[in-house]
Amino acid sequence: MATKRNKKTKVFFAHSGGPQYGPGKGSYDLVNYLKSKLPEGFQVLFPVIEKPNSPTYGRFKEMYKSIFAKINEPVILIGHSLGGSTLLKYLSEEKPGVAVLGLFLVSTPYWKSNMKEFQLKENFQVSLKGISKVFLYHSTNDTVVPVEHLEFYENAFQTAVVRKLQGAEHTFSNGLPELVSDIKSL
Repeated sequence: MATKRNKKTKVFFAHSGGPQYGPGKGSYDLVNYLKSKLPEGFQVLFPVIEKPNSPTYGRFKEMYKSIFAKINEPVILIGHSLGGSTLLKYLSEEKPGVAVLGLFLVSTPYWKSNMKEFQLKENFQVSLKGISKVFLYHSTNDTVVPVEHLEFYENAFQTAVVRKLQGAEHTFSNGLPELVSDIKSL
């Protein structure tokens, strides 16, 4: 995946809500798993919003704006839980102009009237037609985000690769081998 100039392929990871620093916290374990399993040709970017214990869409939006302004080459995007839903909102509403090699959504909630600031606009996916490779991962018994949320995204992204996983994982603190394999397949 690395280019002939030995440039690393950037993998931007949008984190979940809550604390992110240290084992067992938010997306921390899943990010470290990815860093340990992806080959040297990948560079995992894991910026954390200010005050992750009190996440707002505005904080995520500012982080995305700052990061995407620095990315000039095609990028792999991963959104975990709240990070997945805010990433979708940002991409569909702000259209940052980054070339996306693949979009990977892990345990991503679909917000209804309970969280208006995180809600996606109707037909949000129309703005994302330039992203040809979408992958969805969700546990059948996720204890934080019910599997019905996966079904919403499966309908929105009809050509997505869907990985409905057995178990109750939400944070995937012991890793997600399917995600690594799918990234390597691009």
